[in-house]
Amino acid sequence: QVQLVESGGGLVQAGGSLRLSCAVSGRTFSRYVMSWYRQASGKDREAVAGISWTSIGRFYADSVKGRFTISRDNTKNTVYLQMNSLKPEDTAVYFCAAAPRITNWDNEYEYNDWGQGTQVTVSS
Repeated sequence: QVQLVESGGGLVQAGGSLRLSCAVSGRTFSRYVMSWYRQASGKDREAVAGISWTSIGRFYADSVKGRFTISRDNTKNTVYLQMNSLKPEDTAVYFCAAAPRITNWDNEYEYNDWGQGTQVTVSS
């Protein structure tokens, strides 16, 4: 089991950028699949981006392709989400999630561990 702590959220104007970080405790971080999810008020949680433990596999929701970039630094036990060209519809609580192995990166039920979330608000 690992513990995840997100940071980097905040208020930004449309068109702006933010970088989220997720610090992970646990010796086997480098072997975990890591993903970012988000949940807007009144809506279901949705997958945003995922990354394999080698960083070779990266996955994105259609709504963020070309604007968001997921990366990881296994030496720092940290996964990042660079968010550019932000839109008001990106407003949500963003969570990072970890799993030792998955079949479908966008299936939230495959993830064992979750962070507490960080709020991202994009004003128009």
